[in-house]
Amino acid sequence: MLADISHSAPTLGQAAAVYAERATFAPLQRHFVCTWFHRVPPNPPRSTLVVPDGCMDLLWVSGELRIAGPDREAKIETIPPGTTVVGLRFQPGAASAWLRVPTSEIVGARVPLETFWGTQARALADGISEGGTPEGIARRLERALADKSVDIAPPGDMPRWIVRLIEEGAHTGAHIVRHLRDELAISERTLRRRCYETFGYGPKTLDRILRFQRFLRLAAAPGRVGMTARARMAAREGIAARTDMAGLAAEAGYADQPHLIRETRQLSGLTPSAVLAQIAG
Repeated sequence: MLADISHSAPTLGQAAAVYAERATFAPLQRHFVCTWFHRVPPNPPRSTLVVPDGCMDLLWVSGELRIAGPDREAKIETIPPGTTVVGLRFQPGAASAWLRVPTSEIVGARVPLETFWGTQARALADGISEGGTPEGIARRLERALADKSVDIAPPGDMPRWIVRLIEEGAHTGAHIVRHLRDELAISERTLRRRCYETFGYGPKTLDRILRFQRFLRLAAAPGRVGMTARARMAAREGIAARTDMAGLAAEAGYADQPHLIRETRQLSGLTPSAVLAQIAG
């Protein structure tokens, strides 16, 4: 049964914690998009809903290093209250060179870094944990990865171009495969193979996930505060905020409001109204 807004429903990661990101140490920027911090408030524990975002991350959590593979569907995770997770988000296509496995092999997985690096990962985790503060830990991790990066080839341009072409949003949905194939001047077979190697799934799934992320960004935008407040009230009172939702659906790139509702349920287990209510707080 699909979850909706209630006291028992898990909380979206965007609403459950304080999130911040910054530019990664300069020598790592060809390999990592950003360094981020996810601080869980010191409240009673509650399940966190992590939704697909088309990305892979290297995580430091309570003294351990982990790899978060790309997700196809939402995952429920429980992080102890007061915990700060430090993460580095891989550039599209970068993770496989660091881990020496195709991305498709770790879809939906949370794997200790030791699985890929052996005892080197344990020594690295012990060393960076002495950094004390989350920022100190992040800087130690970045310096260690910068030393390692000299022996690792950065990703080529194609993964970045695939993301950029999808994010432009001009030819999403049923035509996305043809659009990418034509723009990149490659065969459909090559496109699918590269997507599975780089992102863990095919171009249509990546398109759906990136469109859902656009919806989340638009919902959280400062100019949307009034709209999300109305959506929160609508979710609580069982009233459909159709005008606001239809506008959001169109702006995010959905064919119509039912399309938004269907894909939001499939990727998060929540209705769009429940998502907006949680983001609005």
